Amino acid sequence: MGVSYMVRGSSESECQQELDRLCALLGAVATTVPMRASGPGWMARAVKTKAPAVGEGLSVER
Repeated sequence: MGVSYMVRGSSESECQQELDRLCALLGAVATTVPMRASGPGWMARAVKTKAPAVGEGLSVER
């Protein structure tokens, strides 16, 4: 499971700019492009997945 983030901006370009900045700073991946929000402005989303710790996740028998 990962953590999700939402970015809101007053314009599409402002929203995209901040989404790009968030992804670069946190290593997140955009999951939606900026779209008109159900209120004023624009919104986009990103997600950051957590890498499994040592010993967690899938294991392969060799």
